[in-house]
Amino acid sequence: MAATFGRRLRRGAASTAVAALVLAALTTAQAPAATKSAAASAPDPAPPAGIPIDGDSGYFTDLPPHERPVPHVRSHHHHGHGRFRIAMGPAEAGIPTTVLAAYKNAAARMEADAPGCRLPWQLLAGIGKVESGQARGGAVDAAGTTLTRILGPRLNGHGFARIGDTDGGLLDGDTTLDRAVGPMQFIPSTWSNGGPGGAGWGADGNGDGKKDPHNIFDAALAAGRYLCAGGRDLSVAHDLHRAVLGYNDSSAYLRTVLSWYAFYRTGAYEVPDGKGVLPVHRGGPDGRSHRKHHGGDGHPATGHAAHPLPRPKTPKAPDRPGGSHRQPSPPAPKPAEPARLTALDPVGDQALTATTDSAFAAAPTVRANDSDGQPLAGIPVRFSLTGTTDIDFPGHTTTVTVTTGKDGLATAPTPRAGTKAGTFTLRATAEGRTVPAVDFALTVKAAPAPRADALVRTSDAKVTTTAGRAFADGAVEVRATYRGKAAAGVPVTATMVTDDPDHPGHPVENDRGPYFTDPGATGADKDRPVRTLTKLTTDAHGLLKLPKIATDTRTGTFLLRLTTADGTVLTVELQVTAPAGS
Repeated sequence: MAATFGRRLRRGAASTAVAALVLAALTTAQAPAATKSAAASAPDPAPPAGIPIDGDSGYFTDLPPHERPVPHVRSHHHHGHGRFRIAMGPAEAGIPTTVLAAYKNAAARMEADAPGCRLPWQLLAGIGKVESGQARGGAVDAAGTTLTRILGPRLNGHGFARIGDTDGGLLDGDTTLDRAVGPMQFIPSTWSNGGPGGAGWGADGNGDGKKDPHNIFDAALAAGRYLCAGGRDLSVAHDLHRAVLGYNDSSAYLRTVLSWYAFYRTGAYEVPDGKGVLPVHRGGPDGRSHRKHHGGDGHPATGHAAHPLPRPKTPKAPDRPGGSHRQPSPPAPKPAEPARLTALDPVGDQALTATTDSAFAAAPTVRANDSDGQPLAGIPVRFSLTGTTDIDFPGHTTTVTVTTGKDGLATAPTPRAGTKAGTFTLRATAEGRTVPAVDFALTVKAAPAPRADALVRTSDAKVTTTAGRAFADGAVEVRATYRGKAAAGVPVTATMVTDDPDHPGHPVENDRGPYFTDPGATGADKDRPVRTLTKLTTDAHGLLKLPKIATDTRTGTFLLRLTTADGTVLTVELQVTAPAGS
């Protein structure tokens, strides 16, 4: 079993200094000496409104060690099996293999979906350490699901938020009150019903088609989505603070998470699943740190006495060489409140047109604006095709998310029309915001039928049979051309015709003589004469071979008229003779 660190919060001052360094590095370009003091002395940010992700339940309060977590690696020979590597360094810097993979996977997914968020995997690791001790030291199976459920205390209002049961006990096994669940400690209502549109923050991080808060891949991606919501840029201290406080509305919680975040940013390494260091101190509703059993059942185990949870102090500035003291740097300016998105405006035409099976001529574009009409960068915009349509974006997806650039513009990939004609809606929405959506009307028109300026038979032989018998298979084959080249896909109509006695020179459908049969008919209609066939089409070489032509008892010369949509006509004579001996 890995070593247990159990460090008391008397080290809080040093660990808070580490967190302060990280925040200063993220928010200012000042020299290192200035950023230490400024970030450490900055006032606590105001907590966000609403119920936090974990319901303000307890969390582990152990702080990182003083030592830098960069592991030293030695190489050894072992019983003739070649060289192997042993990681040597603070045990607290080890993150279980599957858990670490889940954090990195979530950060990569958010980099693709919301690059303006700049989510580092080390922040997820810091939250995972504080919420569940990295899934109880990596007690997960190969798919990332915890071997036993990790449950927070019952949210009964005594030191925590009071949240009645919202999931029928499905996720937390409690049909009276909710409990935070899984390695990232989501409360059931937040997992299933929170987030934009009330669809829940739950996510499928391992591609198994399920959203399971007890799976570290799913939970880490869900945490990433929450941290990045609302167009947050986590390289900005204000956004970073608000995101973490949304997890647990406590300044002590914020300092603890940021301490681990800073610790992991200076180095971390993999350890086998199940071998991660287990934290031993957990913050309770009375504000003290308690040594706690890791069974997740809320019952304390025996151990050392609990220690109070002091507020970390600002570290003293180091002495200058020669004994003089460094003067304290002025506080860093508080980050300005980010400009608020007030509108998504369409750019260009909202009515876009394409023919079937082709790309639209333009891509849908919107601009994110603030209340002064100024463009806003870093706003994630989701473009979604609604309704039943076979229009899609590259990659055969119907939804894409694009982050606005410095000009405030977000342009979707150019959509491509399918085979279905009609008018469809593409909706652009700002993720996590309540501004009105922008709808684009995408109209798909049927592509013009291929043209033919000539129809000719492929054979000069007469088309002949005797009454009561069918013509030979393939007796009539034609070739369509356009400007001398084979015309593929040309629609052709075949009709048995005769002259209209009332209008000489105007052929009408014949009601006697040769006929087709309906290939789709059954029963009594199977052999019913059909004297007009539509939906005939030339092949890739411009050829069309007509289906079988049957005859009745009538003899003589009959006419088969072939026409194209653009008026090209070919008339073929069909000769029907009397049977021998009749």
